[in-house]
Amino acid sequence: MQNSKHPKVAKVRPGSDAWKAGIRAGDTLISINGHKINDVLDYQYYLHDKSAKILFSCGEPPQADREHVCSICNSSRAGLTSAPGEPPIERVLIGKGEFWEPGLEFESFLMAQKQSCRNSCIFCFISQLPCGLRDSLYFKDDDSRLSFLQGNYITLTNLEESDVERIIEMKLSLNISVHTTNPKLRDFMLNNPRAGESLKYLYKIANSSCPPINCQIVVCRGINDGVELERTLSDLTALFPNVESIACVPAGLTKFRDSLFHLDTFTKESAEDVIKIVDSFGAQMERKHKKRLVYAADEFFLTARKDIPPENYYEDYPQYENGVGMWRSFREEFVNAIRERRATSRMSIATGLLAQPLISELVGAVNPNLRVYGITNNFFGETITVAGLITAYDIIEQLSGKDLGEQLLLPKTMLNVDGLFLDGKTILDVEEKLGIKVQLVENDGMSLVNAIV
Repeated sequence: MQNSKHPKVAKVRPGSDAWKAGIRAGDTLISINGHKINDVLDYQYYLHDKSAKILFSCGEPPQADREHVCSICNSSRAGLTSAPGEPPIERVLIGKGEFWEPGLEFESFLMAQKQSCRNSCIFCFISQLPCGLRDSLYFKDDDSRLSFLQGNYITLTNLEESDVERIIEMKLSLNISVHTTNPKLRDFMLNNPRAGESLKYLYKIANSSCPPINCQIVVCRGINDGVELERTLSDLTALFPNVESIACVPAGLTKFRDSLFHLDTFTKESAEDVIKIVDSFGAQMERKHKKRLVYAADEFFLTARKDIPPENYYEDYPQYENGVGMWRSFREEFVNAIRERRATSRMSIATGLLAQPLISELVGAVNPNLRVYGITNNFFGETITVAGLITAYDIIEQLSGKDLGEQLLLPKTMLNVDGLFLDGKTILDVEEKLGIKVQLVENDGMSLVNAIV
């Protein structure tokens, strides 16, 4: 899995130790203390040895009008390149100290290519996307480095023994998509003959000195619920305390599944069944270890038309990003922040159908002039109800001609880091079509209070 190419330096901070040693953009990082550097994990891990000897290979010299002189050897960059057919001239940088930073930037965040997914899961959301969306949406990552650095969930199916040994050596904390601990069923669900076999890596990592694992189970109705869910939770809870938390979330199903494996949406009754199983294991863990460990996503409670559990159910919200406890956290933050504050500004909020009842309830008592519009997801299908998957097209189509007041509030989760909706449109497109100023709001109660008061 590891990258075979050496990372190339993209930028050197002027005045830094690397700059003073004559390292420049275009040079190649060869090794640190004799260890080949494949990616950002190797770099960060070996860089912070008590003493770091970093070996570089000099790249092409810059243009004549940009030529630099090395402050160490007093030679120009032109004198640091090798003749054709000869080994590249190398430079060495020595650093000491746990928090030492040489001043280097590389061509990419990972210093290597992202690792793509080798599965074809029966519930994969990306496989349910139509054509014409942002290019980045179609890339299926399954990268242990992103799991450690950004909290992404991985399936372990593209790892080799050497990758697992590196994870254990570096003591990386990981988030793992398990789905089922039944090897044959996992092969089927991930549509990968290595899926069941790779469960051995889960147990190997869990029984190592790595930090506790966070696990995810995407529950598909009639596939890995019921008895299979009980088996999976039994196997995973047995790994406590090396498993930190387990989230059970429903598979998201769009209307673009015509050629895909048939899956049924959860009904009130089937969602209740999942909650019963999850809460049974959660109660057992609380009795034995005073930690719930197992949680059901908010969507299961809403589908089952059950009250969202109290705040202590979610402990320290370890699975918040998985939609576990978002409702409760949002409500508590809003109520604590609003106190006696009131507002009279005329404005509106657009959100997904899942969040509309909660938002309407909370803001109605604070600002009677604030309207909350639940946007039906016509683009992906009405079964997709979360705000983060709403397109600008649906917002514009459904809010055109509506009384929106002086300002429209939208959840920031609707846009990516580049400010684009799923359909590639921007806030300016929405403002132009609706003729109103748009304000983005973070997905927490305090931010909503600050926006409407």
